[in-house]
Amino acid sequence: MAGPEKMALTSMDVAEEKREELKQLFPEVFSEGKIDFDQLKRVLGDWVEPGKERFGLNWPGKAECMKIIQEPSVATLKPVRDESVDFDETENLFIEGDNLEVLKLLQKAYFGKVKTIYIDPPYNTGQEFIYPDKYAENLDTYLAYTGQVDSEGRKFSTNADAVGRYHSNWLSMMYPRLYLARNLLSDDGIVFISIDDNELANLQSICNDIFGEENLIAVFVWKSRQNKDNRPEKGASIDHEYVVCYGRRVRGDQRKVEQYSNPDNDPRGAWTSANMVGLATKDRRPNLHFDLIDPDTEINYGCPEMGWRYDPKTMARLIEEDRIIWPSSPDGRPRRKAFFEDLGSQFTGISSIVGKDLYTRTGTAEISDLFGFRAMDFPKPVGLISEVVEQSGGDDDIVLDFFAGSCTTAHAVMGLNQKDGGNRKYIMVQLPEACDEQSEPFQRGLKTIADIGRERVRLAAAKLKDAENDQLTFNGYPSKDFGFKAFKLDRSNFRVWDGDFGEDEIVSEQLEMHVDHVAKESTPEDILYELLLKAGFPLTTKVEQIELAGKQVFSVEDGALLICLEKEVTSELIDALADAEPLQVICLDEGFQGNDQLKANAVQTFKARAESQESEIVFKTV
Repeated sequence: MAGPEKMALTSMDVAEEKREELKQLFPEVFSEGKIDFDQLKRVLGDWVEPGKERFGLNWPGKAECMKIIQEPSVATLKPVRDESVDFDETENLFIEGDNLEVLKLLQKAYFGKVKTIYIDPPYNTGQEFIYPDKYAENLDTYLAYTGQVDSEGRKFSTNADAVGRYHSNWLSMMYPRLYLARNLLSDDGIVFISIDDNELANLQSICNDIFGEENLIAVFVWKSRQNKDNRPEKGASIDHEYVVCYGRRVRGDQRKVEQYSNPDNDPRGAWTSANMVGLATKDRRPNLHFDLIDPDTEINYGCPEMGWRYDPKTMARLIEEDRIIWPSSPDGRPRRKAFFEDLGSQFTGISSIVGKDLYTRTGTAEISDLFGFRAMDFPKPVGLISEVVEQSGGDDDIVLDFFAGSCTTAHAVMGLNQKDGGNRKYIMVQLPEACDEQSEPFQRGLKTIADIGRERVRLAAAKLKDAENDQLTFNGYPSKDFGFKAFKLDRSNFRVWDGDFGEDEIVSEQLEMHVDHVAKESTPEDILYELLLKAGFPLTTKVEQIELAGKQVFSVEDGALLICLEKEVTSELIDALADAEPLQVICLDEGFQGNDQLKANAVQTFKARAESQESEIVFKTV
C-alpha cells in the first residue's frame, strides 16, 4: 500500500548536491552510479599522472574537513520570542549557536540567496577562542560547551602558538565554514573577510580553493591603527589589517556628477569639459602631433608638447559632432564635451585602501557610546563594514555574518538602509562564548558574546530611531526594519533514528521510543520552524494559522505549504487540506495513530485532487 513521502529531518546532503550538479554537466563521467575520475579529467582536457605532485595548499586534517562538511546536521533552530524584536514582522535574523552547524541548517532554505558575506573570524594570534578541544566538531560538541549535556570536562579552547598544529587547526576551522558559506552565495555574491598578516597567505590559499583564484577581486588594506606602536617587538609598527574580497566585481565609488551641467542647452544633455592633451611624445606617437584648427574661426591652436589624445580622424569626428569647446584666444587650449549620458556607469573604480579615518579605536568608541561602558574589545567600526557591504551593489540583499561578535554588521546594515532607503536583511550567527566573569559586561548581565550582540542591535536600533525623530540631524530615509527574529541552535524536535544503541538496549525498546518521536518539551512553533527550514523555506517566511475542519493548520506563503501538527488527523481534515489546493502538505505521522488505511486514503485524495487540477500536491509525514 503506497504511503506518503517521508520528510528528511537532516540538513542538505552537500556531497549529493554536488554529485547531481556534476551529473548535469558531465553525465558521461558516471558509470554505474559512480564517478569515473579519470574520465572526468579527460573530459576537462587534463591528465594527471598517479602520484604526480600538484600545486596547492595542504595540511594535516584537510581530508577530514570534507567529512565534516558532508556530515548532515540533525539539529534545529528554535525560535526565542522573548529575545526577539518585532518577531512577526521583521526579516532580520539573529542565531545563537555554533556557526558550522548553523551553516549546514541554512543550506536548503538559503542556497544561492545571500548577496553579501562579511566575517571577522579569529586572526589566530594565539589567544582567540577558536576550536573544540579533544573531540569532534558537531552538535554534541556545541551542546556540551553550552552545558546542555554533560561536558565531562570537554571545552572549546584557544589555539596557542605553541601547539604543533597551530596553523592546521585554524585552517581546519575555517575551511568547512567557508565551503558551506560558498553554497549560500548568489551567482553575483561577494564575500569579505577581515584578517591580519598572521594568516593572510593561508586564507587566500583556501579561498582560491573554495571560491576560485580567478574570483579574487582585491585584498583591501585598512589602516586600523591611528598612531604607530613605538615599542614593537621587531621594530616595525603593524598599523594595518586586510579585507580579502572574492566575487565577480564590486560596485565601485559613486561618480561625482556635480561638475556636469548644460549652460548652452545642448540637446544631448548635461556635460563637462574634458582634457584632450595627449600623453606621448612625438617620437612615440607622431600621428597624435598635429595643429588643431577651429573650422569656423580658423584659429590655429597649435599642438601641445605631448600632442593630442585623438588622431586626426577621431578629432575630425568630434569636430563634426560639435563636441569641441573652442577658446576665444589662440593661447587657449581646446577641450572636449564629455556628456553624462555617455558614461558607461555611475561608478568609478574603488581604491584598495578602505576605511579612511576609521580605526580600531573608532569601533571601540562606538560600542562604548551605545552601552555606556566598554562592552567589547576591538570591534570593527560601523563605517568600515558599511563601506564594504555597500560595495555589493544591491539595496535589497541578504547580508550574512557568521562570526557576528558584537553585531557591527547588523548595525551597519540598519544604518545603510536608513541612509539610502534600502531593504537589506541581515543574518547574524554567534556562538554563546562566555564573557569573563570579572568583566563589566558579565557584571551587567551580559553573560555571553551572543548576549552582547543582541543587546547591541537593540541599542543601535533605538539610536537610529532617535535620529529619525530629530529632523535637525537626520536627513535620510526611515528604516524599514529595526527588529530581528532570535533563534537558538538545539537538538531536533524529533527523535531521529540512527540505529545506534548500546549493548543493553534492544531494538524493540528503540522502536517503542520512536512511536511518539516528537520531543515532549517542543512547542508547535519549535516544530513549525524546523519543518520550514528543512523543507527549504527561509526563517522569515510568511506564516498564518488557519482552521480547517476544526483543526489548526499553519499556512505558509499564502497556502503554498500547509503544515498540520494535530495529534489526530481525520478524513474531513484531509479533504479540507486538499480543497485548499496547496503545493505541499506536511503532517505528523503520529496524527494518523497507526491507521494505515487513512494514510493511504490521504495519498489517493491528494493524488486525485492534483490530477483534476493538472498539478501536483506533495504529501509528506514526519
